Amino acid sequence: MSGLRCGMHRAGGARSAARKRGFSLTELLVALAILALLATAAAPLWQHQVERTRRLDATDALLRIAVAQERFHLENGRYAGSGELGAAPPAGLGVAGTERGYYALELRALAGDADSGYEARAVAQQPGPQAGDEQCRMLALDSTGRRSAETAAGADSSEACWP
Repeated sequence: MSGLRCGMHRAGGARSAARKRGFSLTELLVALAILALLATAAAPLWQHQVERTRRLDATDALLRIAVAQERFHLENGRYAGSGELGAAPPAGLGVAGTERGYYALELRALAGDADSGYEARAVAQQPGPQAGDEQCRMLALDSTGRRSAETAAGADSSEACWP
């Protein structure tokens, strides 16, 4: 008889094990809630990293302008003005815009004179994918090698924006 009871016990145990194979609705909802919380916390961090990566579009263009300006200065004895930014060399710099188009480029003469130097600026396109970058709305590089940046409110953010 003890053998029969053991057999029944085993059969009952098999049924309870079969019931425990899947997830209950409560367990599934708890797991989904945890995933939603993690996604909510990770989304701003992800967006910040994407904005930082897109800033390379601006810094790359500014460095290309600096190299082209030095070449232009050697050939013409002066730095190129804003009208010569997109024109092909030797009449201009040949840098019409950033590679990915996240920024608009501007070229300004220092002290109002193209002989004294220049400042190249990259300003996040409005509207555009980089428009939400409040920390580094504008990046700049001048003929002395000074790197600067401004927030959307116009505050200095050079340390945070240049790599």
